[in-house]
Amino acid sequence: SSGINAEYGYSNKLHGIDAVTAVYFGEGAASEGDVHAAMNMSAVLGCPTLFICRNNGYAISTSTEDQYAGDGIAVRAVGYGMRSVRVDGNDLFAVHQAVREARKIALENNCPILIELMTYRVGHHSTSDDSSAYRSIDEVNYWHQEDSPVGRLAHFLTKKGLWVEEQQKASAKECRREVMSAFSDAESSLKPSPYWMFDDVYSEPSQHLAEQRTQLRDHLAKYGQHYNLEKYES
Repeated sequence: SSGINAEYGYSNKLHGIDAVTAVYFGEGAASEGDVHAAMNMSAVLGCPTLFICRNNGYAISTSTEDQYAGDGIAVRAVGYGMRSVRVDGNDLFAVHQAVREARKIALENNCPILIELMTYRVGHHSTSDDSSAYRSIDEVNYWHQEDSPVGRLAHFLTKKGLWVEEQQKASAKECRREVMSAFSDAESSLKPSPYWMFDDVYSEPSQHLAEQRTQLRDHLAKYGQHYNLEKYES
């Protein structure tokens, strides 16, 4: 996606569109070749693109210590002739200020900017990931209790008299109710039709997609009993 966003940024420049393109990725993805190619392309062509890296300490189970020996991601921008900034990613106001200023500079100078947001991934990478296998519970608890972006914002609002503990409890209760209600609705609904995967890919279906759709139809007609099709929309 980094390369696509770089191309969007170049397209905006060519068409005189007063807008920036923003691409979000983690420090793990920053080790992929696509990110480097996209940043180099954006710098050479002068694309108003914001490369926003969320450095949360882990690429799935690989810690930053095992990913790179250098000083993070922001310093890599120097090699491409780009401007960069490193920000406390758990500070809402710092992030807002940095991105706002970066957007202004990118538009005024037709240039890409790399923003590295330093944060921490409290949760597991995915439902199949057990992060306790590669980090301690104490480490997670520290970031969750002492340096959480949500907790820090709550403390700020409380000090300003804009938020109280009763509101926090009521809000958490209501959010949980909404989430559980959505879970219940989703679990009782039919799953989307498998044919939906062919929709909204192109404005007009291509020949190869039409062929794949026909192949899927023939396959399900022959082996449909193995897929519990009654649980899917037709």
